[in-house]
Amino acid sequence: MTFWVVVTVIALAITGLLVLALLRVRPEEEPPAAYDLRVYRDQLKDVDRDLARGVIGKEDAERLRAEVSRRILAADAQLKEGGDTGGQPRQVGLVMAAFMALILIGGGLGIYWKIGAPGYADFPLEVRIDAAKEKHANRASQSEYEATLPVQTPLAAEGDYAELIQKLRTTVAERPDDLQGHQLLARNEANLGNDKAAYEAQGHVLRLKAAEATPGDYVFHAELMISSAQGYVSPEAEASLRQAIEIQPNHPVARYYWGLMLIQNDRQDLAFRLWEQLLYEGPHDAPWLGPIRANIERLAWEAGVKFQMPAVEAPALSGPTAEDMEAAGDMSAEDRDEMIRGMVANLSDRLATEGGTPNEWARLIGAYGVLGEGEQAAAIWAEAQQVFDADAEALAVVRAAAEQAGLIK
Repeated sequence: MTFWVVVTVIALAITGLLVLALLRVRPEEEPPAAYDLRVYRDQLKDVDRDLARGVIGKEDAERLRAEVSRRILAADAQLKEGGDTGGQPRQVGLVMAAFMALILIGGGLGIYWKIGAPGYADFPLEVRIDAAKEKHANRASQSEYEATLPVQTPLAAEGDYAELIQKLRTTVAERPDDLQGHQLLARNEANLGNDKAAYEAQGHVLRLKAAEATPGDYVFHAELMISSAQGYVSPEAEASLRQAIEIQPNHPVARYYWGLMLIQNDRQDLAFRLWEQLLYEGPHDAPWLGPIRANIERLAWEAGVKFQMPAVEAPALSGPTAEDMEAAGDMSAEDRDEMIRGMVANLSDRLATEGGTPNEWARLIGAYGVLGEGEQAAAIWAEAQQVFDADAEALAVVRAAAEQAGLIK
């Protein structure tokens, strides 16, 4: 309340000073009408002098006297009407004063209401850091946050796959120390979008592996919890990310999610430094760089940092040649579709026999998704998980394509 009283008093004081300046002149200033009156009287004397010297005739002198006299009367009337306002009509001054008061008071308060923070007390840096620490320490746990979210229905397994999943669940329940069983269950539950069951199974994987757990194991566990909480980084997810970073400090996926956790706890300054490092480290086609590029400029503004987005070159992935594109232009829609399917089939065969990069596997999943062949895309995704099971970074690239193709929700 005190803030509004002080601001209102200051605004009224400034407005009052400006209004006084509009409605009256300073005592030492001569009103414009008085200056005009003095000039016209001098002109009247000049007419008499010119007539006496014979410069002008009597008729011209009479005409000039009449015109100058009319101007003298008008200036004298304006001077009497304006008083101490400098000859300016009082109505005009009042209108301008009211308009200026509206702009200064109404406009100023309106702008502050739009972009300011009404009701906020003084918030120095130390207080903000302490508030962020308190928010971080007292935030909701994984189960507490999940309880606030709408229920997510996982994908229903069908046919033989449904039977296999059920057998796997039963077997793992009966054999709680079966490491391979928990690993398979975590992957398959994740494929079905059952993230909670997946991170619970992955938690057993971490328990059974103990000191042999890899950074990828911890990141996968954190990623499943974050997905289950729809983007929220809980204390439990943070603990897994911390374990991954302690083993591998430069792990990019763990650092990306760590930055997300910092943002959620009002430490945009620390998050910006972390994400900026990831942005410049690359590679430019890494899946975690997409959300970083989409948000880092706003993050820099919130952190009070001047930042310019670096230019990014498009990844040089293999594709149709110029001759292929030229030939496709002359084809019918059916022929073009057949050519595209042939190229996709060739890529699929090469990856099956010779292997390939994570980007190529991701591109194949995306191609099948565009062609509407969801079963083929799902089969490639399942195979890629086996191929890159020990490489969390590579698997993250393929996983991003699977998510974009709608295989993972």
